[in-house]
Amino acid sequence: MGAAVVRAIRNFNLENRAAREISKVKPSPAPRHPSTESLLREQMSGQADIKGEIGRKDDKLLSLLRDVYVNSRDPVSSAQDKDAGTPQEPKEFRLPKGNHFDINIENIPKGKVSIVEALTLLNNHKLYPDTWTAEKIAEEYHLEQKDVNSVLKYFVTFEVKIFPPEDKKAIQAK
Repeated sequence: MGAAVVRAIRNFNLENRAAREISKVKPSPAPRHPSTESLLREQMSGQADIKGEIGRKDDKLLSLLRDVYVNSRDPVSSAQDKDAGTPQEPKEFRLPKGNHFDINIENIPKGKVSIVEALTLLNNHKLYPDTWTAEKIAEEYHLEQKDVNSVLKYFVTFEVKIFPPEDKKAIQAK
């Protein structure tokens, strides 16, 4: 509702305002520097035919321009045709693995994993690389082998290490 009010105010008396703005006196160009004034006069007098050519209208081009008529429509995309014609096939889903900390996830599309599952599989592979190989993870979570290899290569879980203080004079927490 608010957008309609704003649009109405913005478009109010639009044509009159546009005509008023167009009919305003245009600002005159800044005065030329005296040193360049003589050069400009010399150039303009030497090429007077070009000045006339610039101001002349070409009737042939104007007639061709009047004959041009453009009628365009947005093309219908093939995705819209496909959606309208056939019903969509249901996707395959799988149940989530493990405990999800009471997150309400009912099903996950095959080929995808949730955040919790991704962290779990990364941690399992880090702790037990012989048991949790890329092939087993791909089979267990219904993923593609190349995707699993990329995930195991480029992603790691955070590892928190607490180093003991080096010197004996460190302040102990109370």
